[in-house]
Amino acid sequence: MGGLSDSAAGFLTIAVLVAALAVVHAPLGDHMARVYTSARHLRVERLLYRAAGVDPDAEQRWPVYARAVLGFSVVSVLFLYAFQRLQAWLPLSLGFPGVAPATAWNTAVSFVTNTNWQSYSGEQTMGHLVQAAGLAVQNFTSAAVGMAVAVALVRGFTRNRSDRIGSFWVDLVRTCVRILLPLALVAAVVMLLGGVVQDLSGPTAVTTVAGGTQTITGGPIASQEAIKELGTNGGGFFNANSAHPFEGPTAWVSLFQVFLLLAIPFSLPRTFGRLVGDRRHGLAVLGVMGALWLASVTLTVWAEVAGSGAAPQAAGAAMEGKEVRFGEVLSGLFAASTTATSTGAVNSFHDSYTAAGGGVVLLTMMLGEVSPGGVGSGLYGLLVLAVIAVFLAGLMVGRTPELLGKKVGRGEVTLVALYVLATPTLLLVGAALTAGIPSLREASLQDSGAHGLSEVLYAYASASNNNGSAFAGFGAGTDYQNTALGLCMAFGRFVPMLLVLALAGRLAAQAPVPVTAGTLPTHTPLFASLVTVVVLVVAGLTYFPALALAPIAEALS
Repeated sequence: MGGLSDSAAGFLTIAVLVAALAVVHAPLGDHMARVYTSARHLRVERLLYRAAGVDPDAEQRWPVYARAVLGFSVVSVLFLYAFQRLQAWLPLSLGFPGVAPATAWNTAVSFVTNTNWQSYSGEQTMGHLVQAAGLAVQNFTSAAVGMAVAVALVRGFTRNRSDRIGSFWVDLVRTCVRILLPLALVAAVVMLLGGVVQDLSGPTAVTTVAGGTQTITGGPIASQEAIKELGTNGGGFFNANSAHPFEGPTAWVSLFQVFLLLAIPFSLPRTFGRLVGDRRHGLAVLGVMGALWLASVTLTVWAEVAGSGAAPQAAGAAMEGKEVRFGEVLSGLFAASTTATSTGAVNSFHDSYTAAGGGVVLLTMMLGEVSPGGVGSGLYGLLVLAVIAVFLAGLMVGRTPELLGKKVGRGEVTLVALYVLATPTLLLVGAALTAGIPSLREASLQDSGAHGLSEVLYAYASASNNNGSAFAGFGAGTDYQNTALGLCMAFGRFVPMLLVLALAGRLAAQAPVPVTAGTLPTHTPLFASLVTVVVLVVAGLTYFPALALAPIAEALS
């Protein structure tokens, strides 16, 4: 009976989340569409443009847009690196020294690329000023960069014989000012009411129940927690991330965090439909994202509730590494959602999941995080895979492939192929080096065999896909891993972005192709199913050998 009630509670939790996402889907998606099509600049936006010396009415060609993305990101990395290195001389440093060079590099790249991978304990490394004015600021801007690139690609589909895809600076500022800041403010207030801490207190020594002494650090946590989830960033104020009672004090706050990390990615398909002038296309994209996310949630929760393995069966549940406040269902829901959205926040330790459960969340990242993916990156990633789908459909029927009235020719397919190959190359080469070189393997792995390989694959899948979560058994704090994972984050973020912007430029320069009786409808359930199959086949063919040696082998052993 207890099992039945637990199952019912788990089903109700997921149903409440889906209902909440359905409620905000249309209004939030419509609002974002208005933001990116408005001809009016707000006063505060004009002040920012004037301070930066930017003409907000001058649109950019794709190479200029790309240089703006890279230039802004490079400056952000340098600023955040210096901010960390100079921490000892800054106010509110809490007495912490400057961050070590390799860690500062890794963290700067991590937060600028929307990865938020952390090889350190936040409460023992970062002062309040670096947390609030460094890391939290990048949570806003890195998310805005992803959304800007997604909107630029959509403009490529909607424009006719144009060499312009918008202004990066306008897209960046509007995303922060009109979308992320207002939503983050509301989310922070809600979490404050739920018990999430927000102060500037330093370390406080307290006496534990057992009579020992423990040092507890407060800080501006609710404000950082809000944008951490809303922008699919994931970096925690504390080492325990959202499992820490100051970040996730109750089960409903943890569920609210899952809602935040899914809200924008699941609303962007509505924005896409509005921008291209046909909401059915948005629904098709939403259908693919939703089906993949629901499959990931179902399989992850099932694996953890079933508790396959001798230890979970002996204990009666797979609760190792999970909060008793949250249980297996909410932990599995959080894990599936955070890996599906390139967020990386956790309310349980994925390294302690069952082999099947850990394998599902690993595969979810390997799918390219398009279910629904990070803010912006999920949408442009799925549109790229939709280009592959129409190309394959065109080959099958002997017709030139078209998507939203734009032909998919040799140049477009070349860019898409490079996009698809970029992340697997980084992931598999990086993982192979660590797993194959004895000195690196000994320094980074605490487990041998299949689970040790899973740890390596998970780390490089997380970095290359800009997720940020980890199997805790992986030793990422070495100079080599800080450097290698930082490079994977940078190339995994900006190489696909450059290819997407080049694709946007090629599409915008085309004239639309008239719809005829032979045109493949790209808004139907049939096409959505084709895109879903493409996502699964591309990931399956690429990663199955590695998965067979790691989580699959562990699950079958």
